[in-house]
This record gives sequence, C-alpha cells and structure tokens, in this order.
Amino acid sequence: RKNTKRVPSFRKLLRTSKIKLDNKLKNKQYKQKSAAKKYRKEQKKLREAVRDAISRKPFPLEECKKKQVARKWEEKEEEDALPLDMMDEDDLKLMEDLAQKASFLTRDLSSNEPVHVKKRKHESVIEKYEKVPRRLQTEPEKELIHLLPIKDKTGIIPQAVEKPVLKVAHDEEEDTEDTEEAEDFNEEPLPTLSPEEMAGQRRQKLQERKMHIAALASAILSEPDNNIKKLKELRAMLMEQDPNVAVIVRKLVMVSLMEIFKDIAPSYKIRPLTEAEKATKVKKETQKLREFEEGLVSQYKFYLENLEQTIKDWKQRKLKKSNVISLKAYKGLAEVAVKCLCELLVALPHFNFHNNIIVLIVPLMNDPSKMISELCVEAVKKLFKQDKLGYASLGVVKVISGLVRGRNYDVRPEVLKVFLHLRIKEVELQKDSEDIAPKKKFMTYKEKRKNLSRMQRKWKKAEEKLERELLEAEASESKEKKLKLHTETLNIVFVTYFRILKKAQKSPLLPAVLEGLAKFAHLINVEFFDDLLIVLHSLIASGDLSYRESLHCILSAFHILSGQGDVLNIDPMKFYTHLYKTLFSLHAGGTNEDIGIVLQCLDVMFAKRRKQVSQQRALAFLKRLSILALHVLPNSSVGILATNRVFMQTFPKMDLLLDNESQGSGVYLPELDEPEHCNAQNTALWELHLLQRHYHPTVQKFASHLIAGAPTEGSGALPLDLSQRSATELFETYCMKEMTFNPPVASVTPRRKDTFPQMDSFVDEELNKQLQQHISETVAHKPLDFAKHLKESSLA
Repeated sequence: RKNTKRVPSFRKLLRTSKIKLDNKLKNKQYKQKSAAKKYRKEQKKLREAVRDAISRKPFPLEECKKKQVARKWEEKEEEDALPLDMMDEDDLKLMEDLAQKASFLTRDLSSNEPVHVKKRKHESVIEKYEKVPRRLQTEPEKELIHLLPIKDKTGIIPQAVEKPVLKVAHDEEEDTEDTEEAEDFNEEPLPTLSPEEMAGQRRQKLQERKMHIAALASAILSEPDNNIKKLKELRAMLMEQDPNVAVIVRKLVMVSLMEIFKDIAPSYKIRPLTEAEKATKVKKETQKLREFEEGLVSQYKFYLENLEQTIKDWKQRKLKKSNVISLKAYKGLAEVAVKCLCELLVALPHFNFHNNIIVLIVPLMNDPSKMISELCVEAVKKLFKQDKLGYASLGVVKVISGLVRGRNYDVRPEVLKVFLHLRIKEVELQKDSEDIAPKKKFMTYKEKRKNLSRMQRKWKKAEEKLERELLEAEASESKEKKLKLHTETLNIVFVTYFRILKKAQKSPLLPAVLEGLAKFAHLINVEFFDDLLIVLHSLIASGDLSYRESLHCILSAFHILSGQGDVLNIDPMKFYTHLYKTLFSLHAGGTNEDIGIVLQCLDVMFAKRRKQVSQQRALAFLKRLSILALHVLPNSSVGILATNRVFMQTFPKMDLLLDNESQGSGVYLPELDEPEHCNAQNTALWELHLLQRHYHPTVQKFASHLIAGAPTEGSGALPLDLSQRSATELFETYCMKEMTFNPPVASVTPRRKDTFPQMDSFVDEELNKQLQQHISETVAHKPLDFAKHLKESSLA
C-alpha cells in the first residue's frame, strides 16, 4: 500500500509561518506588558517608602542621648537590685535560654501582638524595597529574518537568519561629542551687529517668508486638486519659530489661508464617506475629487483649531515653552484670528464646521475688548442680513439664547440688539421666494424655429412645461422650509425676551428687549397679548424706565394692537396719555435722537388707527407737536411738520386750528396732561407763522404748506420729493450728525465790515420798520388772539 500522506504545499507553509510569527509577536507583547507592570509596582513601592520616610517625625540628637543615658542608669539599678551571684546555676541557665528566644522579658507588653509574630511584619518599607532584587540589564532580543524553507528527505526545514544589529550608533555619538567639543574649543565670538544691520537682516528674512507664502498660495489657487498637500506646508508656517519675524509671518499666514479657503471651498457641505463607499471601486476622477475633498476638510479643521488655540492662549495669558512670542504680541495675533473667523462665518455659512465657528464667535460678542466684540457683532449682523433660508440664523440665535441664560442675563446689550437684524418679515419672505426659486432659461420661439425640427419643438415644449412645474414645486417647498425655520427662530427670540421681562426687569438688556418687541410684536401669538400689554404698562407706570425705554414700550404696545390685536377689545388710552404728557421732555440736545421713535409711535397710533381716535385727541396732539417743532433741530422740525400734514389730511376739521374763532366753550389748557380735556379746539397754530421765518428752507416750505391747509395740488402743494416721503425718512434725510447742512449752503464771497457801513445801517432800519408794522397790524386786527397767544407761550 502506497503512502497517501500529502506533502504540505508552499502556501500552507507560509500560512503556518505567519501563525508562528503572530504567536511570537503576542509573546513579545505579553513580556513587555508584564515587565511594565512589574516596573509600575516597583515605582509604587518606592513612592510609599518615600512617603513613609517623610511622615516619620525625626527625633533630635539630644533626646536620643538622654534616652541612652536613662537606659544605662536603669540597667545599673536592675543589676544592683538583682545580683546574679544570688541566683542558682539552673535558674541562670534557664534565663539565658529564654533570652535567646522571643522571651516575655524582651517583649513590649504594651503591644497586643502574639509572642511568635513574624519578624518581617516589623520591617520598614524601605528595607522591603531594598530586598527586592534589581532588574538585570538583559540583552535585546534578536530579530529573525524568515527565509524560504528547504525540503529534505526528512521533511521541510524552516530557515531563519538573525538580523544584523548596527553597533555604530554609540561610536557615532562619541564622535559627535568629540566634534562638538572641538567646535566649542575652536569657536570664535560672533561679531556684534549694529541696529541697522539687524533691521536689514530682519527685512530680508521677512521678504523671503512673504515670497514663500505667495508662491504656495498661488500654486494652491492655480491647481487646488493637485496642490492640496501644499496647504499643510503653508499651515506649518503658523508655527514660525524665528522671534524676529514670528508675529508678522503668523498673521500673514492666517490671512492667506483664510482667503485660500474662501476661494477653493465648494458651494456644498462635504460629508465623510461610509465604509461601503470607501470599499467600492470608482473612476480616477472621482477618486481624485474624494482625495481633494478629504484633504481640504482636514486642513480646514486644523486651521480652525489653530485659530481657536491662538484665541485661548491670549485669553488665558498663556505663554508657550519656546517663548517666541510675547504676551503683548498675542493680543494682535488673537485679533487677526478673530477677524479670520468672522470672515469665514459670513463667507462660508454652507460649509463644514460652520456651527463650530458660531460657538467660537458668539461668546466673543460679550468680550471686554471693544474691538473684538464689535468685530463679532458686525459679523453676526452681516450673517443675519444675507441669510435667506435661515439655517445659519437659527444656529446663531440658539447659541445667543444659551449664552444669555448661562451668564444669568449679565451680557452686553449689543448681544441682544443683533436680533433686530433678523430677516423675519412677511414682505421679505415674498420677495425672497423669487431669489430662492432656481432660475432656468428656456429657449425662445425664434431659437426653437431656427435650431429644432417640428417634432423636436413639440417634445421641447412638453419638456419645458414639466420643468416649470418642478421648479414651482421646489420653490413652494423651500418657502415652507423657510417659514418653518423662521418660526423656530422667532420662538427662541421671544422666549429670551420674555425671560428677561420676567426675571431681569432692571437689567441693562431691557431697552434692547423692548426695541425687539417693538419690531417683532406683529408676529407674537394672540394668546400672549393681554399679559404682554399688562407688563408693558406696569413698566411704564413704575417710573424706572428712561424716556427712550418708555417710548419703546409704547411702540411695542401699538404694534401688538395694530396687527392681530385688532380683534381684542383693549383701550390703549393710558399709552396715548403717557406720550402726550412726555412730549415736552424732548429738546434740541441729547433727546433729539428720540424723536425718530416718537414719529414711529405717532404713525402707528394715529395713521393706522384713525377710526379709533377721537377728534379732540388728534387736535391736542397737533397743537402740542407744533409747539415742540419750535424747540428741536431742523431735521426733527421737518419730521414733526410732516406728521402734522398727515394729521390734517387724515382727520376732518383739523383746519379749525387755522381759524381765529374758537369752537365751543372753554379755554385751551396747554399745561393739562389729558389730551381729551384740554380744549385744543379753542386755540390756533400761531407757531406756523414763526416756522415760516425759520433759517432752514425745508422747514419754511412745510410751514407755508400747512398754513395753506396742506393742499395736494395748486401753488401751496409740496414738491414730490417731500410729499412722497414719510416723516421718519425726512427725519433721517435732514439729519445733522455729520455736521453738514442739507441742502448745502451757497457760498458767499466775504466782504469787509467797513466797506458799506451806511448800507448796513440802512438794512437794520428797514428790518425794524417792518417788524413794528407787523406787530401793530397784528394788534389792530386781532388784539384778543394776540394776547391769548402771549398767555399760551408763557404757559408753554
């Protein structure tokens, strides 16, 4: 019978050798682990020994000597007390035998341990550690190189050779040490450079770094797919170690990388590939694109981490070990890092790690440094203004709400004022739906006739119809998404506002909250209207608010009532009374800027609620606003007179105040704070005559227009550029913040005072004559009215 045992194949041999190698590797790892474990135990024992030695209180030398002397005296006394001569030989032998053992005489009676306790219990930890055998320096394990096996008559013989160990390293170290010593010995002192030479050297280094940065950046921008690895080289320059140019180079690299990422980042978010996608075979172009995207995302992530670390180091006043950059220079680096983050926040809201940038930027809005907080606030405002869909805005609002709550409402008002720039208005929703809908150009009839056959034109028509329907469906879907996002955003905003109204009414955030409520009040749910109006009125009645804050309360209340609040049966008379009472708090000084809010309040209170306003109330406000127009700056006078024009055109019988005859009984009481009971129908708008002689030409035009009864046509009508603008627009147009006069004053050639002295005296005489004539005519024709005007002006 033949031997049927098969000879193992070469592959099987390879497989078995692999198993042996794996086992060998496992054994090696196990030995390393056990050696490490043993080393840790030894270190632990050493630490315990040191701790034990520290904890023991050492006795002073004098006390030890005293104890030794005392022991000697005790021994002498015992010897005196019990002389050995008096003992029998048997007893003495017994005592000596007992002394050799653990005797009751040698034992400490105060301890509770048994007599035959083991001696090792009394050993100290240091002695134990000393008895532990030292670890011998074993020779390193020799690595084997497995060769191909040899087949013999006896069977297969595995072959292996030891890997040769190079013993040159030690010799090289000795050689280097010798060379270093020789160099140190032969070194000559370096020549000291003058400040000019040092500055020139620094300029040269800086120029070299700039050229290198420019070369890398241009290479990346020209071919991003092929040169994505150069991003790593450029990012490595953020760790510049030369202290002469480190700060400037790092700043330049930060800004350069920011511009590169803005240019080469795609217009979509890159998601990580799944294991199945990585395993599948793809085309070369697809694989190249995947590698580019993966490299871009990883380098972008590292870049953001570097910026974050720079800001953290500055915040923590933390110096690196290398001490390349000083603490003062870290502030400049942190400012550049914040600028880069702000640019990326606005430029790449769709790209990866945008939420991480938001989490970094929002807390910096509350930073003590004014420059950094303003940078972050402006960046968030820009993001809100350009965000059409609302994803980015929702993320920012969530983080701001968490920040306000986490800081216990102790944040700067500017953090909440950014909510005013949110694009959440129904008008903007309708306007933006066109922008969001994807636009596609369809072929014209002439192009179809020229390029297509009859059958092709028929198919093209059906295809275009289908595409139009799909585009409409996409637009409606995006509009629904947008409304959903805006609803969620507004909910978070209102929750933040209501928390502050409830828990922090004396907080400096209150003006920003009231301003926000005034803007978004028409979007609040009807269920909250009653409670919100009660809170607003209680805030006004408390007297703790400034004038501007009370105006925001009034504006919020009327925005609520003019929108969905029309269905509520609420009388806002107390808000009318408060505004009427506080109008004379305004003047040409610091409160002149508050007139813009007053004009908005008047527009909501009268123009949009004309049916709910009585004639007496409208007359009282018209008279008081005319008096106020005399005491404010020209832009405020123009805005107030434009509001008076709306009053005269909206409400009937407003021309009563242009007539001298009184209507009804009673006398006008300008000092009374109740607009319904001040008898405003018994006065006249004599202020318009004074405003006709105002130094501002636009104020003169409005005054003449109102005296004529505010006609829409004819000689007394206003020009179109004035009549078609609202009061708030005119107030902002003629603003004098930049110390410029609008319209500009015509230049007049100056002349010397003594050129025509007779002419100057003649002009003064003529002016005096005209003034006396005007006063005499007024007293002759309307004596009662003139006296009444004097009384009114004194009371006012």
